[in-house]
Amino acid sequence: MNTQNQILVIDDEIQMRRLLRTTLESAGYNVTLAENAIDGIRNAETHRYDAIVLDLGLPDIDGIEVLKKIRVWAQYPIIILSARTSEEDIVTGLDSGANDYLTKPFRTSELLARLRSSLRVFQSASSPNTIVTIKDISIDLDTHMIKKNGEQIKLTPTEFALLTLFVRNAGKVLTHNYILQQVWGPKFEGESQYTRVYVGQLRKKLEDDPNNPKYFITESGIGYRLIVEE
Repeated sequence: MNTQNQILVIDDEIQMRRLLRTTLESAGYNVTLAENAIDGIRNAETHRYDAIVLDLGLPDIDGIEVLKKIRVWAQYPIIILSARTSEEDIVTGLDSGANDYLTKPFRTSELLARLRSSLRVFQSASSPNTIVTIKDISIDLDTHMIKKNGEQIKLTPTEFALLTLFVRNAGKVLTHNYILQQVWGPKFEGESQYTRVYVGQLRKKLEDDPNNPKYFITESGIGYRLIVEE
Protein backbone atom coordinates (compact mmCIF):
# COMPACT_ATOMS: atom_id res chain seq x y z
CA MET A 1 0.00 0.00 0.00
CA ASN A 2 1.24 3.48 -0.86
CA THR A 3 1.67 5.23 2.48
CA GLN A 4 1.28 8.59 0.74
CA ASN A 5 -2.44 8.07 0.19
CA GLN A 6 -4.29 10.73 2.20
CA ILE A 7 -7.80 9.86 3.39
CA LEU A 8 -10.29 12.32 4.90
CA VAL A 9 -12.92 10.78 7.19
CA ILE A 10 -16.05 12.88 7.88
CA ASP A 11 -18.17 11.29 10.61
CA ASP A 12 -19.79 12.71 13.76
CA GLU A 13 -19.55 9.50 15.86
CA ILE A 14 -16.35 9.40 17.89
CA GLN A 15 -16.33 5.59 18.06
CA MET A 16 -16.68 5.35 14.29
CA ARG A 17 -13.88 7.87 13.74
CA ARG A 18 -11.61 5.84 16.03
CA LEU A 19 -12.49 2.62 14.21
CA LEU A 20 -11.88 4.15 10.79
CA ARG A 21 -8.59 5.72 11.86
CA THR A 22 -7.33 2.40 13.22
CA THR A 23 -8.53 0.45 10.18
CA LEU A 24 -7.14 2.83 7.59
CA GLU A 25 -3.84 3.53 9.31
CA SER A 26 -3.21 -0.19 9.79
CA ALA A 27 -3.62 -0.52 6.00
CA GLY A 28 -0.99 2.15 5.39
CA TYR A 29 -3.13 5.23 4.78
CA ASN A 30 -2.60 8.66 6.31
CA VAL A 31 -5.88 9.74 7.94
CA THR A 32 -7.45 13.11 8.75
CA LEU A 33 -10.62 13.19 10.85
CA ALA A 34 -13.50 15.69 10.70
CA GLU A 35 -16.43 15.49 13.12
CA ASN A 36 -18.95 17.58 11.17
CA ALA A 37 -19.75 18.84 7.69
CA ILE A 38 -18.21 22.31 8.08
CA ASP A 39 -14.86 20.91 9.23
CA GLY A 40 -14.98 18.28 6.50
CA ILE A 41 -15.65 20.77 3.71
CA ARG A 42 -12.97 23.12 5.06
CA ASN A 43 -10.42 20.30 5.12
CA ALA A 44 -11.38 19.21 1.61
CA GLU A 45 -11.00 22.77 0.34
CA THR A 46 -7.60 23.44 1.93
CA HIS A 47 -5.79 20.09 1.67
CA ARG A 48 -5.15 17.52 -1.03
CA TYR A 49 -6.71 14.12 -0.39
CA ASP A 50 -6.76 10.92 -2.39
CA ALA A 51 -10.19 9.84 -1.12
CA ILE A 52 -12.94 10.74 1.35
CA VAL A 53 -14.99 8.44 3.58
CA LEU A 54 -18.24 10.30 4.27
CA ASP A 55 -21.09 9.71 6.71
CA LEU A 56 -24.49 11.05 5.65
CA GLY A 57 -26.02 11.68 9.09
CA LEU A 58 -23.98 14.74 10.02
CA PRO A 59 -25.27 17.19 12.66
CA ASP A 60 -24.89 20.44 10.71
CA ILE A 61 -25.32 19.69 6.97
CA ASP A 62 -26.78 16.56 5.40
CA GLY A 63 -24.09 14.34 3.91
CA ILE A 64 -25.64 14.41 0.42
CA GLU A 65 -25.24 18.19 0.37
CA VAL A 66 -21.64 17.80 1.56
CA LEU A 67 -21.05 15.33 -1.25
CA LYS A 68 -22.45 17.72 -3.85
CA LYS A 69 -20.40 20.65 -2.51
CA ILE A 70 -17.14 18.69 -2.60
CA ARG A 71 -17.91 17.21 -6.01
CA VAL A 72 -17.92 20.73 -7.51
CA TRP A 73 -14.11 20.67 -7.53
CA ALA A 74 -12.99 17.20 -6.38
CA GLN A 75 -12.82 14.23 -8.75
CA TYR A 76 -11.14 11.77 -6.40
CA PRO A 77 -13.09 8.87 -4.83
CA ILE A 78 -15.75 9.56 -2.21
CA ILE A 79 -17.15 6.53 -0.38
CA ILE A 80 -20.32 6.86 1.68
CA LEU A 81 -20.72 5.02 4.98
CA SER A 82 -24.26 5.37 6.24
CA ALA A 83 -26.98 3.83 8.40
CA ARG A 84 -29.44 4.74 5.62
CA THR A 85 -30.14 1.42 3.93
CA SER A 86 -33.06 2.03 1.56
CA GLU A 87 -32.57 1.63 -2.19
CA GLU A 88 -33.71 5.23 -2.65
CA ASP A 89 -31.00 6.54 -0.32
CA ILE A 90 -28.32 4.43 -1.98
CA VAL A 91 -29.34 5.51 -5.48
CA THR A 92 -29.45 9.17 -4.38
CA GLY A 93 -25.93 8.90 -2.95
CA LEU A 94 -24.51 7.27 -6.05
CA ASP A 95 -26.31 9.62 -8.45
CA SER A 96 -25.03 12.59 -6.41
CA GLY A 97 -21.45 11.60 -7.10
CA ALA A 98 -20.38 8.94 -4.61
CA ASN A 99 -18.05 6.27 -5.96
CA ASP A 100 -19.42 3.66 -3.59
CA TYR A 101 -21.94 3.23 -0.78
CA LEU A 102 -21.56 0.95 2.25
CA THR A 103 -24.26 0.60 4.86
CA LYS A 104 -23.56 0.42 8.58
CA PRO A 105 -22.67 -1.93 10.13
CA PHE A 106 -20.00 -2.90 7.62
CA ARG A 107 -16.99 -5.19 7.43
CA THR A 108 -13.70 -3.31 7.59
CA SER A 109 -12.25 -5.72 5.02
CA GLU A 110 -15.00 -4.73 2.58
CA LEU A 111 -14.36 -1.03 3.15
CA LEU A 112 -10.65 -1.50 2.44
CA ALA A 113 -11.41 -3.51 -0.71
CA ARG A 114 -13.82 -0.86 -2.01
CA LEU A 115 -11.31 1.88 -1.21
CA ARG A 116 -8.47 0.07 -3.00
CA SER A 117 -10.68 -0.46 -6.04
CA SER A 118 -11.82 3.17 -6.17
CA LEU A 119 -8.26 4.48 -5.81
CA ARG A 120 -6.94 2.13 -8.49
CA VAL A 121 -9.63 3.14 -10.99
CA PHE A 122 -9.13 6.85 -10.30
CA GLN A 123 -5.36 6.60 -10.67
CA SER A 124 -5.57 4.53 -13.87
CA ALA A 125 -8.08 6.95 -15.41
CA SER A 126 -5.32 9.52 -15.88
CA SER A 127 -2.94 6.94 -17.40
CA PRO A 128 -2.17 7.24 -21.13
CA ASN A 129 -2.55 3.46 -21.49
CA THR A 130 -5.75 2.74 -23.42
CA ILE A 131 -5.60 -1.05 -23.19
CA VAL A 132 -7.45 -2.48 -20.22
CA THR A 133 -7.13 -6.12 -19.17
CA ILE A 134 -9.70 -7.83 -16.94
CA LYS A 135 -8.65 -11.43 -16.36
CA ASP A 136 -9.04 -13.08 -19.80
CA ILE A 137 -10.58 -10.01 -21.47
CA SER A 138 -8.52 -7.35 -23.27
CA ILE A 139 -10.16 -4.02 -24.17
CA ASP A 140 -8.50 -1.43 -26.41
CA LEU A 141 -10.44 1.79 -25.85
CA ASP A 142 -8.84 3.49 -28.87
CA THR A 143 -9.23 0.83 -31.56
CA HIS A 144 -12.41 -0.73 -30.05
CA MET A 145 -10.69 -4.12 -30.26
CA ILE A 146 -12.09 -6.59 -27.72
CA LYS A 147 -10.51 -10.00 -27.16
CA LYS A 148 -11.41 -12.86 -24.85
CA ASN A 149 -8.83 -15.60 -24.45
CA GLY A 150 -7.10 -14.14 -27.51
CA GLU A 151 -10.18 -14.33 -29.74
CA GLN A 152 -11.78 -11.15 -31.07
CA ILE A 153 -15.26 -10.32 -29.78
CA LYS A 154 -17.50 -8.10 -31.90
CA LEU A 155 -19.64 -5.53 -30.08
CA THR A 156 -22.22 -3.13 -31.45
CA PRO A 157 -21.48 0.60 -30.98
CA THR A 158 -23.98 0.78 -28.13
CA GLU A 159 -22.52 -2.31 -26.45
CA PHE A 160 -19.04 -0.83 -26.72
CA ALA A 161 -20.22 2.51 -25.30
CA LEU A 162 -21.72 0.65 -22.35
CA LEU A 163 -18.58 -1.45 -21.86
CA THR A 164 -16.42 1.69 -21.94
CA LEU A 165 -18.61 3.28 -19.28
CA PHE A 166 -18.16 0.22 -17.06
CA VAL A 167 -14.40 0.10 -17.64
CA ARG A 168 -13.91 3.78 -16.80
CA ASN A 169 -15.93 3.24 -13.61
CA ALA A 170 -14.68 -0.25 -12.75
CA GLY A 171 -15.60 -1.30 -9.23
CA LYS A 172 -18.17 1.47 -8.88
CA VAL A 173 -21.90 0.88 -8.67
CA LEU A 174 -23.58 2.54 -11.65
CA THR A 175 -27.27 3.24 -11.21
CA HIS A 176 -29.75 2.53 -13.99
CA ASN A 177 -30.42 6.23 -14.56
CA TYR A 178 -26.71 7.11 -14.67
CA ILE A 179 -26.09 4.44 -17.31
CA LEU A 180 -29.10 5.58 -19.34
CA GLN A 181 -28.01 9.23 -19.25
CA GLN A 182 -24.42 8.44 -20.22
CA VAL A 183 -25.12 5.92 -23.00
CA TRP A 184 -28.58 6.83 -24.34
CA GLY A 185 -29.14 10.39 -23.11
CA PRO A 186 -31.39 12.12 -20.55
CA LYS A 187 -34.59 11.42 -22.48
CA PHE A 188 -34.24 7.73 -21.61
CA GLU A 189 -34.28 8.24 -17.83
CA GLY A 190 -36.41 5.55 -16.22
CA GLU A 191 -36.17 3.15 -19.20
CA SER A 192 -34.26 0.53 -17.21
CA GLN A 193 -35.16 -2.22 -19.68
CA TYR A 194 -32.42 -0.83 -21.93
CA THR A 195 -29.76 -1.44 -19.28
CA ARG A 196 -31.05 -4.94 -18.57
CA VAL A 197 -31.04 -5.93 -22.24
CA TYR A 198 -27.59 -4.53 -23.05
CA VAL A 199 -25.92 -5.76 -19.87
CA GLY A 200 -27.37 -9.15 -20.80
CA GLN A 201 -25.73 -8.86 -24.23
CA LEU A 202 -22.35 -8.03 -22.69
CA ARG A 203 -22.68 -11.03 -20.38
CA LYS A 204 -23.44 -13.34 -23.33
CA LYS A 205 -20.37 -12.12 -25.21
CA LEU A 206 -17.86 -11.71 -22.38
CA GLU A 207 -18.84 -13.93 -19.45
CA ASP A 208 -17.95 -17.64 -19.28
CA ASP A 209 -21.39 -18.32 -17.82
CA PRO A 210 -23.86 -15.47 -18.52
CA ASN A 211 -26.31 -16.89 -15.97
CA ASN A 212 -23.66 -16.71 -13.23
CA PRO A 213 -21.70 -13.56 -14.12
CA LYS A 214 -18.39 -12.83 -12.43
CA TYR A 215 -17.68 -9.48 -14.11
CA PHE A 216 -20.97 -7.64 -14.67
CA ILE A 217 -22.68 -7.91 -11.29
CA THR A 218 -26.26 -6.84 -10.56
CA GLU A 219 -26.79 -4.56 -7.54
CA SER A 220 -30.43 -5.39 -6.89
CA GLY A 221 -32.77 -2.43 -7.35
CA ILE A 222 -29.87 -0.07 -7.98
CA GLY A 223 -27.84 -0.92 -11.08
CA TYR A 224 -24.64 -2.77 -11.98
CA ARG A 225 -20.99 -3.00 -11.03
CA LEU A 226 -18.02 -4.20 -13.09
CA ILE A 227 -15.84 -6.39 -10.87
CA VAL A 228 -12.14 -6.22 -11.69
CA GLU A 229 -10.65 -8.13 -8.75
CA GLU A 230 -11.51 -11.18 -6.71
